[in-house]
Amino acid sequence: MSEVLKLGITAINNQSIQEVDSIEVIANQGIVGDRHFKKFNDPYNQISLIESEGIDNYNIKFGLNISYIDFRRNVVTKGIKLNALVGKKFKVGTVELEGLDLCRPCRHLSEILNQNNIIKEFIKKGGLRCQILSSSNINVGDKIKALV
Repeated sequence: MSEVLKLGITAINNQSIQEVDSIEVIANQGIVGDRHFKKFNDPYNQISLIESEGIDNYNIKFGLNISYIDFRRNVVTKGIKLNALVGKKFKVGTVELEGLDLCRPCRHLSEILNQNNIIKEFIKKGGLRCQILSSSNINVGDKIKALV
């Protein structure tokens, strides 16, 4: 079963992501308390997801123990292939999202984690940018379900 494994936000750009148990999301604005929250927000900046399995594989391959939250996405998932959700609507708990685009790993992440190979290793595994279509809360343990 696909689910939310971890959640993280930060109020200020370039600061550490804080792990939380629940986030409040507002349609077309973002996550309350997060650095990208705005009244008229670009859909590509509203919420981001990443697969825990990709992070696990990276840590195993390079003998590391980088935490899920340190990858700077808002939602860490388990048991779902996020790339398949580009252009699709799906639910995380009671919140409806639409997958817009793959998150590309960036130099900033590479520098923060002190990992020169992050960009190459996460080129198609860096997560998913989504537009928030409905307002509610997302909680750790919430189920993730594609909509038909």
